[in-house]
Amino acid sequence: MRSNPSLRRRFALISVLAVLNVAPRSDVQCAEPTDVRITQLPGKLRIEIGGDMFCEYNFAQTNSRPFLYPILGPGGLAMTRNWPMREVEGEERDHVHHRSFWWAHGDVNGVDFWSESAKAGKTLHDVFVAIESGPKFGVVRSRNRLVKSDGSVVALADQTMRFWGGRDERYIDFEVTVRAPEGELVFGDTKEGTMAVRLAETMRLKPNKAGLGAGHIVNSEGLKDGDTWGKRARWVDYHGPVDGQLVGLAIFDHPKNPRHPTWWHVRDYGLFAANPFGIHDFERQPAGAGKLVVPAGESVTFKYRFYFHRGDEKAGAVAAKYEEYVHAAEAGH
Repeated sequence: MRSNPSLRRRFALISVLAVLNVAPRSDVQCAEPTDVRITQLPGKLRIEIGGDMFCEYNFAQTNSRPFLYPILGPGGLAMTRNWPMREVEGEERDHVHHRSFWWAHGDVNGVDFWSESAKAGKTLHDVFVAIESGPKFGVVRSRNRLVKSDGSVVALADQTMRFWGGRDERYIDFEVTVRAPEGELVFGDTKEGTMAVRLAETMRLKPNKAGLGAGHIVNSEGLKDGDTWGKRARWVDYHGPVDGQLVGLAIFDHPKNPRHPTWWHVRDYGLFAANPFGIHDFERQPAGAGKLVVPAGESVTFKYRFYFHRGDEKAGAVAAKYEEYVHAAEAGH
C-alpha cells in the first residue's frame, strides 16, 4: 500500500513536538472539506470551509448594521449583490440598505431599522460572546444594540450564526433573540423587513437595465415567480445563473418561529426576505394587523436556515432538506 506523504509529514511533526513536550496546534491539521475556520480581521470575521472562503461577517459600527458580504456558494460563486459595498459594472444601484445578508425591521417601537435614512435607527455590534472554529461547524455568537438616531437604545439582540457545508452545498443557521431594555417591544406592521438577502443580479427574476437576470422563485406551496410575493410558505427557493452555472438559495422558516409559516417579501429584482409582520401589506388587512407585541421582561426568537445549493429546487432536493431541518427542530437541535 502506497504511503501518504502528508501523513508522514504530520507524524514527523507530532514526533518532534512530543520530544519537545509541546502539544500540536490545531491549525497545522490538514483541512478537510468540512473544516470551518473563522478568522478575526479589522471590522470583520472571515469564514472559510475546507480552506476556501465562504463569507465575511462585517460588524464595524460605521455600518448601518452587521451583515454578511461577500457570500460564496457552491463552486465559490458569488451569490449576493456587490453594491453598495463594491462597484461592479451592470449592477443596479437601488436600495442602498440592501447589504447582501442582514436582519432588520422597518418598525421596532416606532423606529425604522430597515432603511438608511437620516432618521433611521442603527444596529450596532457590542461584543462577541463566542467565535468557534471546528472540524464540522463554525459558530459566531454576538450581542447587538438597536439604537435610535440620537443613540438611545430601543432593543437588544443576541445573535447566533452557525456555518458549515462543503464544495457543493453550504449552510448558515441564523438565530436572533430580541428584547427591550425596559417596557414592551413592538414590531410594527410593515412589509419592510426582516430576515433578508439581496441576491446576485444574474439570479434576479426580472432582468435589470443591463439585461442581467434569468432566475426563478418557487415556494413550498407550489407557487412560482411573482405569485410567491406576500404568501405564506415554509420555505422559498430563489435560483438562477452565476457565471454560467445554475445555483440557488433556499431559506427555511423554523417550525417554532412565531406565526410559522411566515410571509415572504420576495421581489423580482432579487430581494429575498422572510417577514412575519407585514400582514397589512401582504393580505390587505387593516393597518396594524401584523403588529407583534412582546411584553415587558420577555423576548422573541426567530430562527432560519440558509441553504446554498447547485441547480434549481429539485436538483437541490430543497423539500427533503427542509424536512431534515424540521426533524432536527423536533429533536431539539
